[in-house]
Amino acid sequence: MKNHYPKNILSNLGFENLNEMQQTAHDVILNDANVLLLSPTGSGKTLAFLLPILEMLQPEILSLQCLIIVPSRELGLQIEQVWKKMGTAYKVNVCYGGHSMETEIKNLSNPPAVLIGTPGRIADHIERGTFRLDKIQTLILDEFDKSLQLGFHEQMSFVIGKLAKVNKRILVSATSDIEIPKYTRVVNPTVLDFIPETEAASNLSTKLVVSKEKDKLNTLFQLLCSLQSESAIVFCNYRDAAERISDSLNEKGIYSTYYHGGMDQEERERALIQFRNGSMSYLVTTDLAARGLDIPEMNHVIHYHLPLKEDEFTHRNGRTARMTATGTAYIIAHESEKKMDYVDYENLEVFSVENAKSLPKPPQFQTIYISGGKKNKLNKVDIVGFFSQKGKLEKSDLGLIEVKDFVSFAAVKYSKVKDLLHRLKDEKMKGKKFKIQVARNVIKKVEE
Repeated sequence: MKNHYPKNILSNLGFENLNEMQQTAHDVILNDANVLLLSPTGSGKTLAFLLPILEMLQPEILSLQCLIIVPSRELGLQIEQVWKKMGTAYKVNVCYGGHSMETEIKNLSNPPAVLIGTPGRIADHIERGTFRLDKIQTLILDEFDKSLQLGFHEQMSFVIGKLAKVNKRILVSATSDIEIPKYTRVVNPTVLDFIPETEAASNLSTKLVVSKEKDKLNTLFQLLCSLQSESAIVFCNYRDAAERISDSLNEKGIYSTYYHGGMDQEERERALIQFRNGSMSYLVTTDLAARGLDIPEMNHVIHYHLPLKEDEFTHRNGRTARMTATGTAYIIAHESEKKMDYVDYENLEVFSVENAKSLPKPPQFQTIYISGGKKNKLNKVDIVGFFSQKGKLEKSDLGLIEVKDFVSFAAVKYSKVKDLLHRLKDEKMKGKKFKIQVARNVIKKVEE
């Protein structure tokens, strides 16, 4: 494969080489006008389309050239993060509901080359006329099947109908057998199907956990106590169930948080940050977290409820056993529950949790909130320096740091938090006083 992008881009991302899917997609996207890329969750689809986009951008055009439409703000933020890690000279912005419209309009006043956004928010910007459409030549619909499931037909049809100059359309999905709506204007696409016919996850083992009680909370508790303090994602089918389960676990001394579509954007981001940085060990969620989220590889995925469709079961399991890693999916079931056709119950290994005695170890880190972000000219280096010099933290005391537009979050070892906050109480960072405190938890606080 002939690479036209700078050699340092793969090293910036921590890769030596592209995988087979990425190499194939790279060449086909560059050469064909309509492409349908099908590949499992976790296989690297984002990079598969971002690299050829980079080659197609023209530096002399100081206007928006590529529009990427995504079903969720989390996926949009994840794509933005990958683009920024690539270290290109091209500006990128992301727009989504719940984000400040004023901030987005200000960002778009200096046009990015690449714009990522959810269908409703992009439609809103087009109606407001906040960016030019006449130089957009490339359209990506990432996880477009999810956008269809979420009912974004009208907004997507409106947006695509306004893009008169687009000459390259790329549809991306982790699911096969999807009918492509006419309004996408994707005709006879080149199909790149990397989804295996059989469950590729030979690295994935699926186990049955039998619950003696119809309310499976105690069984879930025992299961988490059996996982040697390793993090896990717990999937359920309803928003209120996610909250009830998480609250119950916290009452029992297990550090968990919940995540679902009924939460506001700030709460959702905070829950993910706390899970990502190790302040919370367990994420109880709906299918919203089955794909498109920037969260670490898990060894354990737990189905508290089974989804109605096999596709969602596959996407959930895609959170573990990615690429060459191994992982386990646990199905918690009571005898009264309806059996799903896509599960081979007879051949499932039964995993006993009755002997589980000790609670999982508490998280090493606690999340610290800082009342400033990118728009306040703060970056990770500033925070590391401030916490090290003024807060007297060692490098090993600091975990993941995330800098947003107007706020930042840093993971700090539990044992160091009290002294850190005391030392920083009257200190200034970059000449300004910021509020620095323990981040509020989405969940009810665990008794310490």
